[in-house]
Amino acid sequence: MLDKKEEQLLIDLTSARGVPGNEEEVREIFKAYAKPFAEDIFFDGLGSVVAKHVGTGGGPKIFISGHMDEVGFMVTGITEKGFIEFQTLGGWWSQVMLAQQVEIKTQEGKLIHGVTGCKPPHVLSPEARNKPYDIKDMFIDIGASSEAEAKSWGVRPGDMVTPYIQYKRLNDSKFLLAKAWDNRVGTAVSLRVLENLAQEGHPNCLFAGSDVMEEVGLRGARTSTHLVNPDIAIALDTGTAGDTPGMTKKEADSVLGKGPQVLIFDASMVPHKKLLNFVTKVAEDLEIPFQYTVIAGGGTDAGQMHLTRNGVPSIAITVPVRYLHSHTSVIHEDDYLNTVKLVTEVVRRLDDETVAALRSY
Repeated sequence: MLDKKEEQLLIDLTSARGVPGNEEEVREIFKAYAKPFAEDIFFDGLGSVVAKHVGTGGGPKIFISGHMDEVGFMVTGITEKGFIEFQTLGGWWSQVMLAQQVEIKTQEGKLIHGVTGCKPPHVLSPEARNKPYDIKDMFIDIGASSEAEAKSWGVRPGDMVTPYIQYKRLNDSKFLLAKAWDNRVGTAVSLRVLENLAQEGHPNCLFAGSDVMEEVGLRGARTSTHLVNPDIAIALDTGTAGDTPGMTKKEADSVLGKGPQVLIFDASMVPHKKLLNFVTKVAEDLEIPFQYTVIAGGGTDAGQMHLTRNGVPSIAITVPVRYLHSHTSVIHEDDYLNTVKLVTEVVRRLDDETVAALRSY
């Protein structure tokens, strides 16, 4: 069970607003949490953050990283009558977008509450009502009566728009509801592993980070990994859960509560085979539950990590999530805790000899 400090970290991270290119709220939380456990905190030119802790051996450089950004929107215009036009940031499915509350953060830091809208179904043709509504025809209603009024509130093109929802433990269960589990949960894992190893010791040079702009093409991972220049890299992200009604047997390969997912294939990367075998052996030896998974239509920051400089042995370890890329995603706290445990134990065992063997061809 999560203690109060652990749960508060998750609440703080998921409550923060941070779409691609506007991750400053999340970065401030990361910096504040990491500071007591890091010898140095530094940044790439795009704003990805990395906390460094040198272990007792000062051995190989191990980079573990989530990403700070969440799927969201950007203001692109204001209509004459004060409605907000927007651009999606990250992958959105139109069927989860309508009649949802959002927040616009102005350049001055003011929060403007709104709701996504469209034409009422009563005026649509029967054919149109039976099709998913086109995102380009949606808008955000902030209660302004004119373009001038919306501008007077500080709204302007380029402003960040994020989903609005409060963190909730579902009915005293271990299921946790929030926005932005993708990928505040990976960021939380990175911070907790840093804390564990700083307190308990490890034989290497740990770099725990969180990248910017993953949702628009794995951009921050490319620059942060180049900066760190690690010997081994582990992406900490989220994966799809297959345990809801209607999933086929093939699709139902991941169940909430059954442990972290170890990716054996995604559209951006085939994981380093020796590293994959090493991670799963650690899990099996310590009886940490885990699940193999495939993401045929997506990728993680490991897709850029492994291609950096001369190539970095990389893998992705993910937390399964229901209802990804929506306002209302759900995780199981045991999966989060077991991901922290697995990554902690993997990094602890990546000493000079082990890393040399993994990188030997």
